[in-house]
Amino acid sequence: MPDLGGKVAVVTGAARGTGRVHCERLADAGADVIAVDTGAASELAGTVEAVIGRGRRCHSGHSDVRDLDSLQSVVTAGATELGGVDIVVANAGIHIAGAPTWELSARAWADTLDVNLTGVWHTVKATVAHLSRNGGSIVIIGSTNGVRGTANSAHYTASKHAVVGLARSLANELGPFNIRVNVVHPGAVGTAMVRNEATYRRLCPDIENPTEADAARVLTARNLLPVPWVDPVDVANAVCFLSSEEARYITGTQLVVDAGLTQKA
Repeated sequence: MPDLGGKVAVVTGAARGTGRVHCERLADAGADVIAVDTGAASELAGTVEAVIGRGRRCHSGHSDVRDLDSLQSVVTAGATELGGVDIVVANAGIHIAGAPTWELSARAWADTLDVNLTGVWHTVKATVAHLSRNGGSIVIIGSTNGVRGTANSAHYTASKHAVVGLARSLANELGPFNIRVNVVHPGAVGTAMVRNEATYRRLCPDIENPTEADAARVLTARNLLPVPWVDPVDVANAVCFLSSEEARYITGTQLVVDAGLTQKA
């Protein structure tokens, strides 16, 4: 595992799912964590407990990434308590049910872009002044929808393509300050976002009451490797690598963690 001892990481969307696993894995590697989320206090407290249980410090704060002032307050308080910021994981995102592009509601479009794109921009604005003191790493969590187009998902696909462009611009702007910027693109991840009845029905429209096993067969057929989804820790491992000195000369690039989904002929 990469050595992140002495580092401080900001993670948005940290209360549950892959966001919590990012925090856990960063702590395993030695980093202290500033955990940010807009969800239930009890869920965020669970992340704090997980980080502290690994022998690391954790500052948590309730903030919606759409609210720049609130986000800046949480990050500044955490940086003051923990001694700065070295790593930023822009993980917070939403996936609203899709439709043909011309049938998407204005609200679905706006909410998706507000969180998935503007929220990442806000995350950078809230953290870059702390990062620029010593250099560091920004990792944006994209999606395989940021690599290819997907029907009935224009709002989500556009947001994930957009953060790639944002990352490329940031890599050019922040390189002289020794700040690296990269994107990790997960495929399907085995969290509640995928493992739920609504997703099973969408994946298996011809089955009356599809099960997880039914959905897993569909997803496995889409991948080169014989698995239906990657585990959250697989994404977190990529984040830890890109955040570490082992990736010290990697910037402006994209790392796809998708079991071969985007390469399947």
